Amino acid sequence: MSDHISTDAAPKPLGAYPHARRVGDLLFCSGVGPRAPGDSTVPGVTLNTEGELVAYDIEAQCKACFANVRAVVEAGGARFEDIVDVQVYLTDLGRDFPAFNALWNEYFAGEGKPNPCRTTIEVSRLPQGGNAPIAVELKVVAQLRR
Repeated sequence: MSDHISTDAAPKPLGAYPHARRVGDLLFCSGVGPRAPGDSTVPGVTLNTEGELVAYDIEAQCKACFANVRAVVEAGGARFEDIVDVQVYLTDLGRDFPAFNALWNEYFAGEGKPNPCRTTIEVSRLPQGGNAPIAVELKVVAQLRR
């Protein structure tokens, strides 16, 4: 059995795909970034007068991304603690990994937290779909409880 999951609590997908799909006792989420639900703005960005990116706050983007992941996972019938695997995409591993990893430890690692497997990959860019490029995206798999 497979169910498509969509929620207004997370930003609308940029293409013709669902937020997630339930297949058996697993929930597979599409890539989730930090865009704000509703207006798709990206938190923590500074643009110049031409609308070009000047700077971004990776911590603000990570926190928004984690909140969006939680919204999708919960809409799919799982809990944040049920996340079993995460693929992390960062656009600047050298600059952003220390801050990302500190927030990862706060949200994902330790007693009562998901403690999922993780793969972290640097990519040249991620889909924009808002007021500025994003610097982080997560792709997660969660186990549904019976």
